[in-house]
Amino acid sequence: MDEVKLSKFISLILRHQPEVINIKLDEKGWANVDELIDGINRKGYHIDFKILSEIVKNNNKQRFTFNDDQTKIRANQGHSIDVDVELEEVVPPDILYHGTSRKYVENIMKEGIKKQGRNYVHLSQDEKTAIIVGKRHGDPVVFQIDAKQMSMDGILFYQSKNKVWLTEYINPRYLSRISDRD
Repeated sequence: MDEVKLSKFISLILRHQPEVINIKLDEKGWANVDELIDGINRKGYHIDFKILSEIVKNNNKQRFTFNDDQTKIRANQGHSIDVDVELEEVVPPDILYHGTSRKYVENIMKEGIKKQGRNYVHLSQDEKTAIIVGKRHGDPVVFQIDAKQMSMDGILFYQSKNKVWLTEYINPRYLSRISDRD
């Protein structure tokens, strides 16, 4: 199995469904590395610590983190299960971006950007990343978010270890511009 497919499977396990390989995450989202490797191998894949380390190191989105002694691993963000990945409140830059599909624009303009099945709304610090995210969902549209005003209004922001900006909800009043991008 190639590294990308294995990385996606690990992401499914650590962000959404640890029960797929019959493991449990602790309250902070950590999984025991040996249990993860054993569980993945029981599903017919081949992985060892060296392969897992390469995936953690080389993942282009830096989705995973080891603890200090590399006995535990967790996803940095994107969870649909209830875990506390120990995010700290951070003052955001003035503008952030959210990439999505054109099919969601009307609903977002009425109801805002919701976290849907995740624990947070994911935002990018640059348009280029938002375009890439939007393309995953269809014909891309980029929303510009007035993060400065949101923060001034008392709305909390967090930044994951892999530099994704997170917040719980974005009211339509903070959507100052919609751009169609290629």
